Amino acid sequence: MTENIVESESGSDCYAGHVAKQLTPEETAKMLAQNSRLVSEFRAKQLEKDAKKHWDLFYKRNDTRFFKDRHWTTREFEELLRLGRGEEGVLLEVGCGVGNLIYPLLEDGSSFERIFACDLSTKAVELVKSHKLFDPRKIVAFQADVTEENCFLEIDSRVDVATLVFVMSAVHPDKFKKVIANLKRVMHSDGIVLFRDYGIYDMAQLRFKPGHKIAENLYVRQDGTRSYYFTIEEVQDMFTSMGFETLSCSYIHRRTINVKEKIDVPRIFVQAKFKKP
Repeated sequence: MTENIVESESGSDCYAGHVAKQLTPEETAKMLAQNSRLVSEFRAKQLEKDAKKHWDLFYKRNDTRFFKDRHWTTREFEELLRLGRGEEGVLLEVGCGVGNLIYPLLEDGSSFERIFACDLSTKAVELVKSHKLFDPRKIVAFQADVTEENCFLEIDSRVDVATLVFVMSAVHPDKFKKVIANLKRVMHSDGIVLFRDYGIYDMAQLRFKPGHKIAENLYVRQDGTRSYYFTIEEVQDMFTSMGFETLSCSYIHRRTINVKEKIDVPRIFVQAKFKKP
């Protein structure tokens, strides 16, 4: 299943850096065991073909209940705070889900000239539009496969800030650069891309059993959705190779905490900011 992340800012595991982690012998054995049974080529192609179907089923089953609202985004990305308070610019959220990023911003008092929000799942977009804060005069929510040409036809304004928060991990690695190229076309010069996603050796990667690995660092979950785990080097390379400038790129160490279920585990993410020259 997709991760339901509740972050803690206390403790020694909460820091940014350029090293993901050193695997223990037990963790190394788990990673090696994943190679004992890989997803077949036929099934891998079918998962790519049915990606939208699996995400539609995910949101049909979970509605708005699964993900926590992302109130942490302005703490991690001050550009959202500046854009929403002092500068009424244009925001694009790629992979908006049910609105767990845009609606907390509005609830916290941010104001934008326009907000564009897109998702592969038609069901997710329907849920965005059903939110009490949805205003069609200001928010344009639409279904889009961001790996396809002309996916952003609904965007009629240049974008100041675009977010890719736990989005690229659901895209096949062969299509990463296509997503970035599509973003680049709709952004202002000096526009900023805010990136956050799963880092290599994250707890979620280590717990996959044999039979779930598709390719290096790419896995399929029980529900048919996929997840990729990034290194900071490849994230930086895929943006700079498409003409973006790197403002920051590092591993972020956090914890997932669920008091009710007595869960407290370390997490590894990649967090980065890139600017269109």
